[in-house]
Amino acid sequence: MNDRDVSQGRRRFLIGATSLVGGVGVIGASVPFVASWNPSARAEAAGAPVTVNIGKMEPGQQITVEWRGKPVWIVRRTPDMLDHIQAANDLVKDPESKAPQQPAYIEGIYRSIKPEYAVLVGICTHFGCVPTYRPKVAPEDLGADWLGGFFCPCHGSRYDLAGRVWRAQPAPLNLEVPPYRFDDESTLTIGLDPEAA
Repeated sequence: MNDRDVSQGRRRFLIGATSLVGGVGVIGASVPFVASWNPSARAEAAGAPVTVNIGKMEPGQQITVEWRGKPVWIVRRTPDMLDHIQAANDLVKDPESKAPQQPAYIEGIYRSIKPEYAVLVGICTHFGCVPTYRPKVAPEDLGADWLGGFFCPCHGSRYDLAGRVWRAQPAPLNLEVPPYRFDDESTLTIGLDPEAA
């Protein structure tokens, strides 16, 4: 083996090692760069859309997600719950939701894109307390006329299962419906309007 063969071997080794270290460096530098494309926690709090998998929700179940620093409730309503919403028309202040507490594409008594799913901002419109989900009909503490809904423990405001406030309550308006859309049968995104809207 002569000096020339040794130099060629060293050269190949050094080129290979340098290429490997350079490749690892490029990957290491690109990971934070690519991660920076995701919205920051501050951007999400400021209104970045939130995608939720609703495919495994049971009928009657409520889940809570955070959007813009607020709790957003998603309730999978049963056929009985939908009947109770209709029955509550005479109990609520704004049965047809004429006050602008929802996007323009949300119409009717169910206040939702699909009647089966309610999507509501979980903050009382009186003083900003968080009501509790009370789906049971006629519990002792809420009375025989209670058809299920949301009860605010701070000042006693009552909302039906569509987030419509009852008459003669401290809360002046229905619960807010945020902008949202269904991406497919098991996914919805809060913070984005449907494409057709």
